Amino acid sequence: MAISPLISRHILPFTLKLLYASLRISVTPRSWNNDVAGNGAIFTFWHGKMVTGWLLARALFPEKKTVAVVSLSEDGRTLADTLEQLDFSLIRGSSSKGGDEVKDAMHEALDSENIIIITPDGPRGPACQFKYGTLRVASSKRCPLIFAEIRYEKAWQLKSWDNFEIPKPFSRVTVIIHRIYLPVFESEEELRIYSRNLSDRLGHA
Repeated sequence: MAISPLISRHILPFTLKLLYASLRISVTPRSWNNDVAGNGAIFTFWHGKMVTGWLLARALFPEKKTVAVVSLSEDGRTLADTLEQLDFSLIRGSSSKGGDEVKDAMHEALDSENIIIITPDGPRGPACQFKYGTLRVASSKRCPLIFAEIRYEKAWQLKSWDNFEIPKPFSRVTVIIHRIYLPVFESEEELRIYSRNLSDRLGHA
């Protein structure tokens, strides 16, 4: 469903910042190190957690340029408008549309020590399953894959493919940070097995 640019460029950014500011967020481990000196990083969270995930990434890496990977779909246009107003840089495309261009742009962003932010099960699912493209880039660039496990104390849940959640204002949010260094994959079969195991490990996060 198309959303008016007035909503995506003005109302949504303001609402997201207001809601995020009200949340009582705790990050574990408290001593986690956001230093990615000499390299960029890929910051991830599940598609259904994006209400918190995007601004969380900015808060955790305040000194870094944040680059969001957003699909070319109609929903992606709405998200891109919103994130642009929140001062994110954008890479438009997905594994199914513009895959090579997206990969090249991600490599360039990492070479510039930026933080790439992506929902690795988006834009169409399956929910809570890592797409191969994100893992390939993290492996080939030898950069950390940082996954944010986000849990809401109170939230509204939509009946959507990703079980999209909207945290209730002033609710507690628990974030567990997983820093993952991927191996070099010698074959597509190794990549598929690793993706399946990682998704099983973090799929309920």
